[in-house]
This record gives sequence, structure tokens and C-alpha cells, in this order.
Amino acid sequence: MFDRLSSLVVALTLVAIAAILAALAGGDALAIAILAAAGVAAAAIVYSALPGTVIVENRAEAAPTPALPPISLLRHPDFALWADQEKEPLLGCDGNIVTLANDAAIRLLGRHIVGADVRTAIRHPAATEWLSNADAAAMLEPINLIDFPRPGQRWTMRIASLSGGQRILFLADRSAIDAADRMRSDFVANASHELRTPLAAILGYVETLQDMNEADSATRHRFLSIIEREARRMQQLVIDLLSISRVEADRFRRPTAQVDLTAIVRATIAQLKDSENPRAKDVVAAFDDAPLSMLGDEAQLGQLVHNIIFNAMKYGRADTPVTVELLREGPRARLSVRDEGEGIAPDHLPRLTERFYRVDEARSRSVGGTGLGLAIVKHISERHQGQLDIESEVGKGTRVSVAFPLNG
Repeated sequence: MFDRLSSLVVALTLVAIAAILAALAGGDALAIAILAAAGVAAAAIVYSALPGTVIVENRAEAAPTPALPPISLLRHPDFALWADQEKEPLLGCDGNIVTLANDAAIRLLGRHIVGADVRTAIRHPAATEWLSNADAAAMLEPINLIDFPRPGQRWTMRIASLSGGQRILFLADRSAIDAADRMRSDFVANASHELRTPLAAILGYVETLQDMNEADSATRHRFLSIIEREARRMQQLVIDLLSISRVEADRFRRPTAQVDLTAIVRATIAQLKDSENPRAKDVVAAFDDAPLSMLGDEAQLGQLVHNIIFNAMKYGRADTPVTVELLREGPRARLSVRDEGEGIAPDHLPRLTERFYRVDEARSRSVGGTGLGLAIVKHISERHQGQLDIESEVGKGTRVSVAFPLNG
């Protein structure tokens, strides 16, 4: 099969051959012209008969492809992968049937929830009411799930609506936020109470002294002593409040100064022994002078040591030793203070580091405690990456210890 250019070349060649043959044959000019005309006609016929090089597009319309239904978001593998990376529980529902649950939801509710009715999976009256309501899909505000999944906890549930009656349920734990709010409220209430009590005593005795026309020196001295004691109690409370505020502000800043824990403990014991506290003579240092180097805040570590020893002096029985030990345990140093007091019942131990928490309210007030000593110890310990332990046995005494990482 020739293309147009090839056909033209062939036709011209034929014409030339025909003319040459006519000349050789000795024909006249007319014969030559006839042969030439015949060759041109033949070439034209050949040229017109051959197909041209034309690209013919296939314009036939393809048969229409039937439209595929859209892939459900809940069944898309990438969505399931993303859901499992979420830390909060997430449920995907088709109607009210759970078709997808991420790892957090399975840990919270159990693996059996996949394929179950979401109202029985969550098992909370508020959730059941909203999920049974046809208008729940339009809900914007989160639902509060009080006492879910256990008493004292609070979770919230949000619903995102998809096409085809599908929904995504987001669960979020708000228990820690509620606990922090309660702690803040308790702190303000307790601080106000602690300040109001000595202030009322001070004002009462001042008014009594003002109303007394004549008072013997012994009575005046006793009233003034009470006023001084209550004023010092208020002063100590303010100092402790400022201390715990400063420690909390610094809790994310790791200390960078090199300090000797042994020297700090020795200095604190010497300071207590020089005080007028009658229990100071009972403090016994049961450790050597080997230096223990660590990164720390010297003032805060001194306050930590002072609070632990002072607590043991307050709550230990009179004329019994308050033993202070400082030992190296591999890469850590452990400070331990042991008293021989009444001890603390096990159910009180987890709450001893809470602000203003007291095992015996009356006794604590009689010995002048503010209820912030161990809370300050806890915060200073955490800032220095220390581990605080409290062990106690009723009738035998209490041991408070803190283990700090050493720097060499």
C-alpha cells in the first residue's frame, strides 16, 4: 500500500517510461502525447485510488460506565488508620450500630462494642437519650456523661453527622479538669479559712485588751503572747503560700546549679538545733560527710529538708529520736527522716501531700501546722526529679524519704 507521495513518484516514473518507449518506437509527437496523457491519467487514477495518510479519530462514544457508589468514610482504610492514632476514644456508627472503634475506645468500652448497638455500648442515660433522638445529629454542644465510666469521673460526648445516616462519636475525659477545678476551689477556701481563724483570735484579744480598764501584767502578757502566736501562724502561712506558688512556677525549669546535698542537709540540721524548739535536741544525723553532688536549687532543697525534719519533730513523741539518714544508692541519693510517733493509717497516706490535708485536724492546729509542708516537699521533689515515699505504721512512727538523681 502506497501513500500519496509514493503514488505520485510511481505515476511520474510510468509517464517517463511511456515517453521513452514512444520515442524509441519512432512514433510521432502525437503518439508521444497520447502516451504521456495516458501515463498522467494512470497516475491520477492511482493517486486518487490510494487512501491518504489521515489519522482518523475513533469518535464512537464509549459505552457509559455505571456510576460507582461513594466509598463510606467509616470503611476507608486511611480513616481507620487515623482513628487508631487518636488518643481519645472514637466510634463510627451506621445508624446506631458501631462499625468502627479505635484502640482508645476498645480500651475504654471493650472489644465487644464493634457490631453492637451504640446505646448499649456506652451505657449512660444521657448518651442513650441523645442517641435515640432523631435530632441528635444536629447537636453542636457536647453531652456531659457524669459518673462515666466509673463514679466520680466525667466524660463528654460529641456527635459528627455524615451522609447516609452515619455518625462519628467523640468521647473525651474531663475528670482531670474537674479535679483541678475542685483543687483550686478547695485551695482558696482552705487558705481563706486558715487566715481567718488566727485573724479572728488576734482581733478578739486586741478588743479585749482595749476594753480592759485595768489589767494585771500577767493577763496582759498572756493575751499578747496569744496575739503574737497567732500573728506568727499567719506569717508562716503566708510564707508557705508564697513558697508553694514559687515552686509551682518553677516546676518546668530544671535546676542547673551544682550543689552538695550532704552540705545542705548538715546546714539545715544545724539551723534546727540552734532554734528554741525543745525537740531540736532529738534530731540525730546518721550519715557521714561524703559529698553528694547533684543539680539543684540550694534554697528549695534546704526548704525540703527543713519541712521533712520539722514535721517529724512536730508529730513524733517527745524525747524520741528523729533520725536523719543520707545514703548513696547507685546513681541516686536517698534522704530519709524517721520519727517514733503515733503513725498514720494507710488510707491517709495517699493524701498527705495535698494542700491543707490533715490526718488529725485538732492535733495539727495545736502544734501549729499550716497543712502545706508536705505539699511543698512534693513540688520541690518533682522539680528535682526526685521520688517521694512515705511509709508509716500506726503506733510506731513514720518514715519520709526522697531519692534524688546524682550528677557524678
